[in-house]
Amino acid sequence: MACLGGGHGLYQTLLAARMSNAERISAIVTVADDGGSSGRLRRELDIIPPGDLRMALAALSGDTEAGKMWAQTLQHRFGGNGAMAGHAVGNLLIAGLTDVLGDYQAALDAVAVLTESHGRVLPVVNQPLDIEAEVAGLDDDPRIMRAVRGQVAVASTPGQVRRVRILPEYPEANPEAVAALADADLITIGPGSWFSSVLPHVLVPEIVDTVRNSHALRVVVLNLSAEPGETHGFSAERHLHVLAQHAPNLRIDRVLVDEGAIPSESERVYLQRAASVLGAKASFADLSQRDGNGASTNKHDPEKLSVALGELVKG
Repeated sequence: MACLGGGHGLYQTLLAARMSNAERISAIVTVADDGGSSGRLRRELDIIPPGDLRMALAALSGDTEAGKMWAQTLQHRFGGNGAMAGHAVGNLLIAGLTDVLGDYQAALDAVAVLTESHGRVLPVVNQPLDIEAEVAGLDDDPRIMRAVRGQVAVASTPGQVRRVRILPEYPEANPEAVAALADADLITIGPGSWFSSVLPHVLVPEIVDTVRNSHALRVVVLNLSAEPGETHGFSAERHLHVLAQHAPNLRIDRVLVDEGAIPSESERVYLQRAASVLGAKASFADLSQRDGNGASTNKHDPEKLSVALGELVKG
């Protein structure tokens, strides 16, 4: 099983993958973060931003006491007001091991040994990427587009993102990520921040080609709702239109949607039409995690997601 994404969306998907008892799990992770601890280390050490990779390692950490301890330690952030404030321990560990071992992937694999990982974590490309967006609504004239650069800026813009690109525009895919996709029997794309965690993967040509030619079941897991900032006001259907616009050669098999998010039959018809542009059919299931009062937390429930993916695999 190969899972493409980043941040909290990928974290939940990897928990679901673990629950499915997949023989092999590969997390293929976005590398465009430029904020917080990751952004600081990226700028100071000229390395791939480690934050999303750290979260994936934490999600895949073993169920033993040692594995749980390491998962908690990776995610721990230093407090205070000094130079260490805000840094995640896992980010520093990955950065330090990269220096010691001389190889970023070797550092990730070494952390995976420490955490008794259930899978492997792979950057989608072996270099940091930048995101640049065309944004409307930042001027009095809504027709004027402004360029906004950087993952944090794109995610938090008060305007409406129309299109994104990555810089460099056509990076070479990580060969390890390509091999993992080619070997997978199930590929998931999303959920996550659509423009800054999901789309960057499908802007890497070799990743799109490998997914398109794969014999795996290829599933896009849609977000439960639009996100403030980059996808404010987006319908589920529009998420798919944007995906097809950015990756016209991408082909998938299923779009997995939370049934509570699209209760209207007419909306489901439109969503099916949008899915067909990518060669896919939409499938609906209860995917939302609930709080103690039964209200949606706007997170995918890993157990529900695992069951839904299993049903899709069974056909």
